[in-house]
Amino acid sequence: MSTTHTEHLLVQTVQGVRTLTLNRPDRLNALNTPLAEAIQAAIVEAGADDDVRVIVLTGAGRGFCAGLDLSDGGPSPFEAQERQARLDPLGWVGRQALTLTRCDKPIIAAINGAAAGAGLSLALAADIRLMASGARITTGYLRRGLVPDGGMAYFLPRLVGASRAAELILSARDIDADEAERIGLVSRVLPAEGFQEAVASYAADLASGPPIAQTLAKRLLVQSPDLDLLTMLQLELASIKYCFTTEDVREGMLAFLQKRRPAFKGL
Repeated sequence: MSTTHTEHLLVQTVQGVRTLTLNRPDRLNALNTPLAEAIQAAIVEAGADDDVRVIVLTGAGRGFCAGLDLSDGGPSPFEAQERQARLDPLGWVGRQALTLTRCDKPIIAAINGAAAGAGLSLALAADIRLMASGARITTGYLRRGLVPDGGMAYFLPRLVGASRAAELILSARDIDADEAERIGLVSRVLPAEGFQEAVASYAADLASGPPIAQTLAKRLLVQSPDLDLLTMLQLELASIKYCFTTEDVREGMLAFLQKRRPAFKGL
């Protein structure tokens, strides 16, 4: 086990699971420039580390992430910026979404408490969302006279459908855990008591999977919404052909015949 403590982000690695804990509990982990930059850097670092198989994003205290921290200017105040910042076509929040989707490791958003605005966008960019039973989430933006960013308008319709996404964004109403699971916004709701332990167990099980196949599967899933069927079929075939060249496939088949759990090594 390894642990790194910074002012804004706690980084811990246990048996292939790297947990990134947003560490501004007094602000419900609202995003400011240092935290946003730390998240992106940590995702890139984890993605490049072969000892990391799964990444978990969660929040310290009672919140996951309350969105942009407007109390200290936040990472994107837009007015009075330098020319290069004004001409930036993505901004930090766009780069954050791309960083998560382009990371080859499975990413779990463990929504332990309130998630709103850019905080919900952060969770939507993850591959899997687990939510504590007492948590509440909201798209939030229109409450402040804003429109979604961070990929929310991209990810949300693909998760819950265009009409429901429109209702959630335009109303900016609160969504409890039961509704979030029912409409497919989160993968699973776990009891609030022992939530982090349950997330750790889930992540550890995922981390025992075949790393190469997981990487190729994530790449397929990320590309799928923008590709036609023929292209997707060709990419699937190329990916599975590559899998058949790996030692993990041989281990998986041998484990099946021997009726035991496979020990995948990412080779």
